Amino acid sequence: MPDPPMTAVSEAEVRVRLEGVSLCYRLAKQRIPSLKEYAIHWMRGALSYEKLWALHNVSLTIRQGERVGLIGRNGAGKSTLLKVISRVLKPNLGTAEIHGRLAPILELGTGFDHELTGYENIYLNALLLGRSRREIDAQIGPIVEFSGLGDFIRSPIRNYSSGMQARLGFSIATAWLPDVLILDEVLTVGDAAFTEKCERRLAEFHAAGTTVLMVSHVAQAVRENCDRCIWLDAGRLRADGPTDEVLDLYAHAGTDPHQRAAGQLHLG
Repeated sequence: MPDPPMTAVSEAEVRVRLEGVSLCYRLAKQRIPSLKEYAIHWMRGALSYEKLWALHNVSLTIRQGERVGLIGRNGAGKSTLLKVISRVLKPNLGTAEIHGRLAPILELGTGFDHELTGYENIYLNALLLGRSRREIDAQIGPIVEFSGLGDFIRSPIRNYSSGMQARLGFSIATAWLPDVLILDEVLTVGDAAFTEKCERRLAEFHAAGTTVLMVSHVAQAVRENCDRCIWLDAGRLRADGPTDEVLDLYAHAGTDPHQRAAGQLHLG
């Protein structure tokens, strides 16, 4: 399902454009337990690697205000694609253009110092997102309130559960209106009440024109929060189109028919 033709008006609304993006990881074949042994292997020229192409010739365009779900099995390249868009990884081949301010939540704990308190990590994480001290001071109260962490906000992050980390990360990233919001498996970590709060905020962002790109292994989350869906399979773009159509294609590609009938489709 190729992207629809672009007009001169819609060109100005492009937030993400990938052209022929491919990315390869170099994986060491040996398991080297220490830096000393690594240095010895390196000096002897005894290091060997194998190549793993995580993305293969991916081209797509995402425009302002779109809500895009990214689906596929574990290892399909979803998180790698988000890291390319977030400028964490640079593709080996192809080009990646991103326009506007990003607010990425890629992995639990990313940008956090686990020895610092939640309160201190708000400043650290927001600074990494490009916010000034004055901007953070103005939003510190709403961030803490939205997270719902209460007195835990003054405890070290190492004492937080995965759900608490997700709460804090989402609260920081969405304290300001970004041009592009990137979510990697965030809505499935918190409790039901917090997930509902997140979905309300996503709806507000959508109304304001923010582009949302999210990965989820839960079909219902993608169906409720995305109007467009991209299916990656072994690093290749398998389908790109309306959410219901792509989810149906995915469901019929190898899911147990009894699961489909019961509405229990899981995307991993």
